[in-house]
Amino acid sequence: MSHVSLPRRSITDRGRARVGQFLLRVGNVANRLVRQSVVGEPPLFDPELEELPRYPVVAYFADPPELGYQIQQWLPVLEQVAQHRPLAIVTRNWATTTMLRASTSLPVLFTRKLDGLRRIYDQVDTKTIIYVNNGMRNFQSLIYQRALHVHVNHGESDKISMVSNQAKAYDHVVVAGQAAVERHRRALINFDHDNLVVCGRPQLDLEVAPLLSPVDGRRTVLYAPTWSGEDEANNYTSLDRYGVEIVRALVARDDVRVVYKPHPRVFTTDDRPVAAAHAAIKRLLAEQGPVAGHAMPFEENILGLFDDVDLLVTDISSVGLDFLYLRPEAPIVLTDRRTDRERLLAEAPLAAAVDIIDGGTAGDLARLLAANLANDPLRGDRARMRDHYFGFARGESSRRFLDFVVGCTDRRDALLLSD
Repeated sequence: MSHVSLPRRSITDRGRARVGQFLLRVGNVANRLVRQSVVGEPPLFDPELEELPRYPVVAYFADPPELGYQIQQWLPVLEQVAQHRPLAIVTRNWATTTMLRASTSLPVLFTRKLDGLRRIYDQVDTKTIIYVNNGMRNFQSLIYQRALHVHVNHGESDKISMVSNQAKAYDHVVVAGQAAVERHRRALINFDHDNLVVCGRPQLDLEVAPLLSPVDGRRTVLYAPTWSGEDEANNYTSLDRYGVEIVRALVARDDVRVVYKPHPRVFTTDDRPVAAAHAAIKRLLAEQGPVAGHAMPFEENILGLFDDVDLLVTDISSVGLDFLYLRPEAPIVLTDRRTDRERLLAEAPLAAAVDIIDGGTAGDLARLLAANLANDPLRGDRARMRDHYFGFARGESSRRFLDFVVGCTDRRDALLLSD
């Protein structure tokens, strides 16, 4: 039998490999130093964490700044809770830490390492940990055994991402109302529905200063599309399907001022059709000039835009439901990119109380929008739907949420004593 001998690596080859590995390590160190110089990232932990007071309530947020809107909308509510129980925010990303420290008076504690996270929780004797999203690193926090873990999410919507088996990992899941309870019953098997806590939307109880001024002779239409989601199942955006045509139909009217406010993640999307539609809409509105009063308040709090809106055009997302809660007297038009009315009605009860833009109605956009601006035949249906989704008068949600969180901190102590 003949043997094929493989060439041995020469000393020169091994030397090149070692040099390559050395350069790679040097590059990693250099990248880390650059990050530290740009955002001031400490090498391992926050030096302010050497001595900590007790914080029985912690809001945990492990994600980077581009997802910061998820925690920022909760800051005013958390600040209210802190008036009754000391509360701190714990982060795992230094850029997020610096952003939040500039946004709130609440203490923001940073640790990159899992050991540091355990140390923080032990040192502050946390009793209740609040989660505002389904981030993967939530599960590192969930290993802590001496606290109650509460998921509150960052909005109320009919997106499929609002309910998943991750809900089973938490001691309690705070939801807005009956629609959310039914959503969990439809979607989850072997889930203890007694863990659901109905609190409405505490963020919507807070007064937000109006950001828009009326434009003489023009009514305001807010177009607020969502982003395209993590996958096709979570894709509810209208931007690539109907967005440009919606805005064209609106700017063609001389009695309408368009306010365009897309989801924050539209600005960083790698979905090319969505990015192209976003760019086209910006051009359309810019071409009209200041006379029409069209606005693109991308950096503003969307809740501050609602007061002067005469019609909302939006996708399945929290925007439509927040508007329903705050402005039930104003019409809403909802989009459906899948043109599946049966599925839409099953997944989004709001669809039964509003007009729908889909493949069957997109060709008649001008008439559909004009009808909603001219009269409001579905007003009574929306009022009933508001009760289905929320069920509380404004102000009640905040009281319920505060009582619940305070109750969790007290109950945690009782649970430990009973073990």
